[in-house]
Amino acid sequence: MDQFTGTVWMLGDDIDTDIIIPTEYLALKTVEDMKPYGFYPLRPELPGLIQPGDIIVAGKNFGCGSSREQAPEIIKALGVSCVIAKSFARIFFRNSINNGLLLIENDQIQEAVKEGDRLTVYTNQYLEHEGKKYPIEALPDNLLDILNAGGLVKAMRKLNGLD
Repeated sequence: MDQFTGTVWMLGDDIDTDIIIPTEYLALKTVEDMKPYGFYPLRPELPGLIQPGDIIVAGKNFGCGSSREQAPEIIKALGVSCVIAKSFARIFFRNSINNGLLLIENDQIQEAVKEGDRLTVYTNQYLEHEGKKYPIEALPDNLLDILNAGGLVKAMRKLNGLD
């Protein structure tokens, strides 16, 4: 997870958990069943376009709304490598880390990239787009350990010698 490059998908401000996965699809049995309905109210075509390793770039307050864990699970299941936003709702941020989804706060990249651009992430260092570097805050080691393990449950299983 040190460095990766992905195609950018642009979303706006205040993308709430009902946009990420609408309530009516939470009754489906698995995240795989729910995956085709990710971002359905906003962009119903998006789940079919996202490729493994792609990056979502959004505005402020990404993940606001309810505390449903399915929201970051859907994004991860779609193959998104990380979400970069100006800010995140606090519970969404922690649910994402716990589910192994990298979130990066940056308030400059939104104006620098457009949908379809390629963006390189140097974890805990900077973002790079067309030769320009955009600094990012480093995550604490304990959160990186959770992300690198693939989520909190996997990290705890590894820590306790169960895997």
